[in-house]
Amino acid sequence: MAAAGALPAKAATGNILTPDSAFPADKSLSLLNLHTGESLKSTFFSDGQYHHEEIHALNILLRDHRNDQTHMMDPRLLDLLHRVQSTVSENKQIHIISAYRSPATNELLRKNSNKVAKKSYHMQGKAIDIRVPGVNIKHLHQAALSMKGGGVGLYSRSNFVHLDVGRVRRWGA
Repeated sequence: MAAAGALPAKAATGNILTPDSAFPADKSLSLLNLHTGESLKSTFFSDGQYHHEEIHALNILLRDHRNDQTHMMDPRLLDLLHRVQSTVSENKQIHIISAYRSPATNELLRKNSNKVAKKSYHMQGKAIDIRVPGVNIKHLHQAALSMKGGGVGLYSRSNFVHLDVGRVRRWGA
């Protein structure tokens, strides 16, 4: 039975844990939202469960900073972000450029750039744009690609990598 404030892994992701992974390792993130200056260290998964309070705190940190709207971030994205952070440097904060975007914000950004998708995964809580200080952006890009967790875009000029949990694909040089 789940502890109060915890979500069983099955409920959060729709996946059933196999016996070998009944209690996978803790999953933590260290994040800094570059637009708000807020930071958070969170262990959002432990003892085979996603923790509601931690997921809620992450949703607030990853909100649309233009209008303060929050959205439930896909736990698969948080898992992917944890894997990327563990691969490139567990000791460094991930800097968040963009996470959840409201439809209004997405449309505003689309008017100013042809690189913003009309049906962006950002609007579904399934995408995030990141950089890690001290980690070469191309190394970060390669680490993300190796996860095969969804879409990975390299934006060298703007110095960030896009991650999403849509179908596996890649773009950028």
